[in-house]
Amino acid sequence: MTSPPVNTDSLDTAGSHEPVIQVSDLQKTYHDGWFRRRKIQALKKVSLEVGRGEIFGLLGPNGAGKTTLIKILLGIVHKTAGEARLLGQPAGRRIGRKRVGYLPEGHRIPRHLTGNAALEYYGSLSGMSVADTRRRRGELLEMVGLSDWGRTVVTKYSKGMLQRLGLAQAMLHEPDVLVLDEPTDGVDPVGRSEIREVLNLLKSQGKTIFLNSHLLQEIELVCDQVAILFQGEVLKVGPVEEVTDLTEAGSSDITLELEGDGETIAGLMPETTGNREQAGDARWRVTVPSLKQDHIDSLVDQLRAAGISIVTITRQKLTLEEAFLRLVRGASEGQS
Repeated sequence: MTSPPVNTDSLDTAGSHEPVIQVSDLQKTYHDGWFRRRKIQALKKVSLEVGRGEIFGLLGPNGAGKTTLIKILLGIVHKTAGEARLLGQPAGRRIGRKRVGYLPEGHRIPRHLTGNAALEYYGSLSGMSVADTRRRRGELLEMVGLSDWGRTVVTKYSKGMLQRLGLAQAMLHEPDVLVLDEPTDGVDPVGRSEIREVLNLLKSQGKTIFLNSHLLQEIELVCDQVAILFQGEVLKVGPVEEVTDLTEAGSSDITLELEGDGETIAGLMPETTGNREQAGDARWRVTVPSLKQDHIDSLVDQLRAAGISIVTITRQKLTLEEAFLRLVRGASEGQS
């Protein structure tokens, strides 16, 4: 029997500019110990927004509060204070949750099921009829690279294959939002590349993807925006390009390729100059660490005044992993 259609009148619609996920000053405190006297602040006034059609990465070390945030958005855990909204509805509201696909970390699929039967089982949990599930499953299994494995018992699946099947079940009921917790865990490099292609395809279809992963290189390749959590607080949130451009006090290393007299160039460089190497006849490549923009402008003026030709000037950029480590280490040192 086909489930009744969802009443979408109060759902966030495709034409709305309201963020798909909106979190403002969100707090969660757990109580532990004798008489629940010990308080553990899992989230401390977390604020972030995720727009429609974005791939948003949630980063942080173990214990940062990532899983707690996801569980609040899905209504599994109740917030202590603040606001959390999903598809225009308060987080946890059933009408919003029905439009979400979820792949939890370490998900378990009943061992006696085949890939096809597993999708029928999960489809029924989402209110889908068997006919609708069977209509969708072939396309989804092909999309995640399991088209030849639908009739195979999942005990014969590798960990990476189970992750792919988990991704297929999250997409089964055609949700507007996908919440994926470590979707590439146990997946080989070829499989990770294929999953990135799937995520980009879903993004092109207007789907919103909220992604939690420890593989920062994967996040950097696929995400539009990221948020870095540490001990329940947001250290940085914004586009990947903005986060990876992060350095201390707004400064960043630069590399200059210069043409002219080497001694003149050496005399004009600041004492903090790092590597200097000859790149050709009368051509030099110099790395200057941690210069702010006004210092760069002054250096350029001095070089030009001395008759030095500036061939290229490049601002160094951190990888997402480097930016993540700098932020987390800085936060740890600030608390010590």
